Amino acid sequence: MSVAAKTQEILSLARSRAVQDRERLLLAIVDLCDAGDGATAVMESPPVQALLSSIFMSLVVEAERDIRRRLAEKLADAEWAPVALINVLALDDIEIARPVIASSPVLKDNDLVRLLVEATIEHQIEVARRPQLGAPVVAAILEQNEPAVLTALAGNVSAQVSRDDLKRLIGAARRIAALRTPLSRHPGLTDDLARELYVWVGQALRNSLAARFRLDQTALDAAIAESIREAHGGVVSEVDGTVVFPQEDERAEMEKRLLAKLDQAGQLRPGYLLRALREQKLSLFIGGLTTLGRFDPDQIRRAIDSDRPELLALACASVGIDRSVFPTILELVRELNDGHPGGGAEGARRAAGAFGPFAPDIARTAFTKALAKV
Repeated sequence: MSVAAKTQEILSLARSRAVQDRERLLLAIVDLCDAGDGATAVMESPPVQALLSSIFMSLVVEAERDIRRRLAEKLADAEWAPVALINVLALDDIEIARPVIASSPVLKDNDLVRLLVEATIEHQIEVARRPQLGAPVVAAILEQNEPAVLTALAGNVSAQVSRDDLKRLIGAARRIAALRTPLSRHPGLTDDLARELYVWVGQALRNSLAARFRLDQTALDAAIAESIREAHGGVVSEVDGTVVFPQEDERAEMEKRLLAKLDQAGQLRPGYLLRALREQKLSLFIGGLTTLGRFDPDQIRRAIDSDRPELLALACASVGIDRSVFPTILELVRELNDGHPGGGAEGARRAAGAFGPFAPDIARTAFTKALAKV
């Protein structure tokens, strides 16, 4: 069929108000997308462009999901596609939106930034994965600071990520473990940035970074080990090598510095809290739980001084402590805190329910709300 005939067919279908003709119209356009240069000529012809601008939006809104999906797949690479239509498809269900977000040349930086603000996390992740992502969109992703979206950006090696952007991502890797592997492989990583990342990754990635950038692993590992060594509560005298234990106020300040250093190095983990209790360091446990959960110290102190062990359980669940470990933690806290949190065996049974099948952030929210009622 000639370009003129195809154009006339599309216009005839557009004039019809019958539901089946409207679906035929969309399907005809979908088929045209596979027809090569002749199709482009049809779609770029003034009558068809006018048609697209006037009625295409209502057609798409009324169309079945399968038709919208096929249309999105066919229009993903089309430079002639109407801007409004592409933006509507980009906000559709993620399975429909994905090819458009990934490839459409019609979507500009401002459109992508709007998706980051208005669309779901799944849409935002697809934006972060888009090839050749522009600097304004990268800046918007960093500003929003959403972990899953940051992780997708870290794995997008074609995005316009500057050195400062990488530095911000590495800073975020301190709390977002998923960022560490893609960042360790990023082509924009430099020697100094690799050293910053080194202290927050596991041994396998450390070895990889050391081999790639010729880092001094001995010096870096010694610095990290020093942070862990201080956890024993004393410092080594430079005079005779003996351990000197500080006064109470000095100890509190030392613990605060220690926890900050471990947290910055990515070495403050849930297992450290159990170790602190076994070493009879309740204040270190409280400080560690406060730091890991980003709580106020008074919140944790109120929880462990209460008669509701489920409060402590919620706080522990929010930082990733396992259900199986909590009975030991509760027993040790009670031993070091004059039997608190109280509640006896019944309280311990209630506390077990705090480790339900939900995410840590839900446990954190529940902890905050429950504590407000104490």
